[in-house]
Amino acid sequence: METRYYVIFAVTILALQVLIYIFNRTLGWLYGGVLSQKGRYIFVFTSYVFTNSVAILTATRLFPMFRLLPFIMVFLLFSLFVSLALVLLAWVFKNYSKIHRTLAWLYPIGMAGLIGLGVYNAYTPQIVHYQITLDKPIRPLRIGMASDFHLGKLFGAKQLDQLAEIFNQQKVDLILLPGDIMDDNVDAYLSQKMQPSLAKLQAPLGVYATLGNHDFFGDQQRIAEQIKQAGIKVLWDQTETINNEFVIVGRNDDLVKDRPSTAQLIQSVDTRLPIFVLDHRPTEIEQISQLPVDLLVAGHTHNGQIFPANFITKLIYRLAYGHEKIGNGHFIVTSGYGFWGVPMRLGTQSEVVIIDVKGKE
Repeated sequence: METRYYVIFAVTILALQVLIYIFNRTLGWLYGGVLSQKGRYIFVFTSYVFTNSVAILTATRLFPMFRLLPFIMVFLLFSLFVSLALVLLAWVFKNYSKIHRTLAWLYPIGMAGLIGLGVYNAYTPQIVHYQITLDKPIRPLRIGMASDFHLGKLFGAKQLDQLAEIFNQQKVDLILLPGDIMDDNVDAYLSQKMQPSLAKLQAPLGVYATLGNHDFFGDQQRIAEQIKQAGIKVLWDQTETINNEFVIVGRNDDLVKDRPSTAQLIQSVDTRLPIFVLDHRPTEIEQISQLPVDLLVAGHTHNGQIFPANFITKLIYRLAYGHEKIGNGHFIVTSGYGFWGVPMRLGTQSEVVIIDVKGKE
């Protein structure tokens, strides 16, 4: 395992201890009189043992709990935010005789509010519009883009129906889906019969997808086959020239270490045409910006999904979210239509991207 994974694990475990400590201190401050001193000791000990056991078992894959661990961490993070707000209120209203009782009531209300907001942000997509002008001639084109569905038990047919309706209302000419279509496998997709809903994603110039890291966790062949059966073209490090007007390049996720470079992929196409690249992770923006690529669409980052993780993604990627013209091309990274781990977003929102493309006159 690479060194960076050990560093990430160590930082995560350390952050977890801090969050557990603040959570226990907050409960002790607000509800200390409810339990006996022995009861409080038992509760604190249990919280540390249980949470760290889940983290270690998941990290070592002895008994992975990829949904439970993120939920625990998000819950503890939300508790931190509410605790900080209550400390501020306690200081501002320190002369109010009933402030402690009021704060004890506000804590669960604040937690419920943050969780409710997180769920709302995860399931209520915003429509984000970008207008770009290429340095090559092309007739006006409207592209619909969405990524990171993570189709599974918590995100499925209803959300696909909603996405299809959005694309239809926006009258898109082309749909691009840059990866993480499924959440690791097709089990939930098949059991919940999502194919008719996925097949509703249609556009006059076609629907194209690439596979993301979660699509490449061992079930990629079945995932690609199910996407294909829904009428969507899956590009495995392939190019497709559409009506001799523009070229679509679809790259495998960089989990595939021997994948060809974008430069290699476009050697066989007419680079005088506009070139649109689907690449799940925005890891090679600097290199691709030096090529005759006009538009790259990516996802993966979720824009952090839960604040303050968006600051971490900004440190990792040249462009972690949004649109920027870099070098020869335009680069757009979406926060994603779905979510990973927990059905919540904070500081970010589920989104559908609409790109209006114009060419050089």
